[in-house]
Amino acid sequence: MLGGRMSKLTSSRVLMTSGEMQRVLARVAHEVAERNGLSSNVVLIGIQRGGPFLAQRLGQALAELWGHSVPVGMVDVTMHRDDLNHRMPPEIFPTQIPCDINHRTVVLVDDVLFSGRTTRAALDSLNDFGRPERVQLAVLIDRGHRELPIRPDFVGRAVDTTKTERIEVRLREEFGEDLVSLESL
Repeated sequence: MLGGRMSKLTSSRVLMTSGEMQRVLARVAHEVAERNGLSSNVVLIGIQRGGPFLAQRLGQALAELWGHSVPVGMVDVTMHRDDLNHRMPPEIFPTQIPCDINHRTVVLVDDVLFSGRTTRAALDSLNDFGRPERVQLAVLIDRGHRELPIRPDFVGRAVDTTKTERIEVRLREEFGEDLVSLESL
């Protein structure tokens, strides 16, 4: 007990440094390019909060590979979540869909895939904007423990975790550094 309060001891382990993250994102961009022959049909949509930054980076990498810009947007899934009644009032983030997504390939981009519920909410949110030809999922970290039948198409790194561990993704656009760590309570 410190100062009359219980203190939770945590330990942290670095999973990915800035250089490793750059290499992983470059690999994922190549995989997206290989799987999507019609490059002009691809739209990247980052799932709020970390996904939009990663989608921008993937968009830049794909633009270099394909020789043309790739539309990049972001989607907030807050109002499509199935746990709204179990949480504090949610913070709403912007949704920006950069073009008509009908009959296009939408690559949803997120930082961490866990239960699959955020991805399900993102799919529901996309339905408000149109009907893509197909939707693919790219994640920086897949930590398992799925509660829904959702599987990523592109994975930066798969990490075995327990349900009580937490993945912390710090991106330079928000925190001034790129770092992924695993935190144990």
